[in-house]
This record gives sequence, structure tokens and C-alpha cells, in this order.
Amino acid sequence: MAPVTSLCVSPDGKLLFAGCWDKAIWSWDTATGQQRQKYEGHNDFVRTITSGRLRGEDLLISGGADAQVLVFNISSGQRLETFKGHARGIQDLALDPESEGSQPIVFSAGSDREIRRFDVFGGGCTTDPLLPHDTSVYKLVFDNDGDLWTASADKTTKCLVREDAWKANLTLDHPDFVKDVVVHETGGWVVTACRDEEVRVWNRSTGALHHTFSGHFEEVTGLVLVGSTVVSVGIDATIRQWSLRSDELQQAVDLAKKSAEEEEEKEAPNAESLLTAEEEAELAELMGDD
Repeated sequence: MAPVTSLCVSPDGKLLFAGCWDKAIWSWDTATGQQRQKYEGHNDFVRTITSGRLRGEDLLISGGADAQVLVFNISSGQRLETFKGHARGIQDLALDPESEGSQPIVFSAGSDREIRRFDVFGGGCTTDPLLPHDTSVYKLVFDNDGDLWTASADKTTKCLVREDAWKANLTLDHPDFVKDVVVHETGGWVVTACRDEEVRVWNRSTGALHHTFSGHFEEVTGLVLVGSTVVSVGIDATIRQWSLRSDELQQAVDLAKKSAEEEEEKEAPNAESLLTAEEEAELAELMGDD
């Protein structure tokens, strides 16, 4: 057995797929747990997988450390396409939600800092790569407006606007690598996972940092939204939950503010302890002379 790097389910929810270090993608029946097909074609380990029903066909798309993007027919297991263009390994894939009808496009993020776009049904790379970041791009997420959010090793998350030729209109700066990003549409929040062990909540409209959830004691590597709860996973081998409900989020903000104020009070220098005993004696003597 080899380590698993990524998971996804089939469009109908009946199959679970796992990308693996053994260069293959394995599948299981979600109802019975029975192992199903094995999908092969990568020359190095599989880093990311996604699936979709495109033009009436259920497809599995994978990205590997071999810098290739592969497209498989889920039912037959046949490899339909092999896309190349990245100079280094693929980190993430995202199907363009506004292109799934006539010409489905998959976006790929690479360790070469490029974001590329491939026509799923052939034709290869559609245009020149997008280059919004200085180094590796770890995550791609489309929001309900069709804009693209990214997470990068250059310590930023960016929003690339579709109607502005994918230019960034918002940049969220972090103190370390950003490993994941999710968008909470209802609350208007963007949530990021950082290598500095923190989960941050940002105002989607203004880009202002609203709150920082602390609890992990190692790098936070992934996020999943479940309703109004964001679930985070870290190298500390823990899975944690954080509420984005307005009342509970405000409670978290208030508690963090109170804790910070108490910490400041503890660290504030005591006026009575600014002088040593010897200095106080000298001062008393001088004042006595007056």
C-alpha cells in the first residue's frame, strides 16, 4: 500500500476515488466498500483528482507530479486525453463551472507557478498560462460568480476576476505559505489555511482580516466547508471544526479580543517594578536631600 494524496467522488456519488503515490487512481463502491476499477497512466505519483459529468459523460480528471493532466472515462477506465504544458508537477485542478456545456475547460495549478486551461475534449491548452503568483499555486476554487480564488506558496490568496481577463482584484497577504482556500457564499467570507498553523477568516468584499482561528500546532493543509462549518486538517494529525454562523463567529471574535487584552495587561510593565531596589533607595535619598 502507498500513501493517498487526494480524494473525490463520482458525479452520481456512487464511487470514491483515491489518488495515490503508486501512480494510480483507485476506486471503491461507496455503498458496499468493494474495490472497483484502477486508473493508470501517470509516470509519477498522483497529486490531485476531480470528476464531472460533461456532455453526458462521467469523467475522472487527474493531475500528477509528472506534470501531466489525464482524462479518463469512469465507466470503461479508458484514458481519453493526456494534457501537457506544465514544467513541474500539478498541484490542483478545477472544472470551470461556466464552460461545462459546450466546451468544458479544466484549470490546472502547478508548482511552476502557472495556471493553465485545457479543453477536456481535446485541443490541449487553450491559451497562454495565467501567472498571478510568484511561485507554486496550491489551490484553485471557483466561487458562485465564476471568479477564481487561488492559494499560493508566495504567501498570498488572490481573487482572479473572469470579466477582467482573470486579473487579481483582491490579494490577501499571509505570513507563510497559503495551502487552501474556501469561499463561504452565505456569510460573505473567504477562509484560508496557512502553514503558520492558523485558519483565517476574511471579508470577501473588502479583504479585511475578520478573525483568526487558532488550535492547530502544525501546518494547516486543507479546508472543507460543510454548511456554515469550516473543517480544517493539519500535519498535527487533527481535524478541527470552526463555526461561521454569525452569532458563533462573533463570539469567537469577542473571546479572542478579550484574551488579547488580558495578555497585554499581563505583559504591561508595572510602574512600581521599573526601578531596582538599589535605584529606589538612591531616588529616595535624593528626594530626601531636597
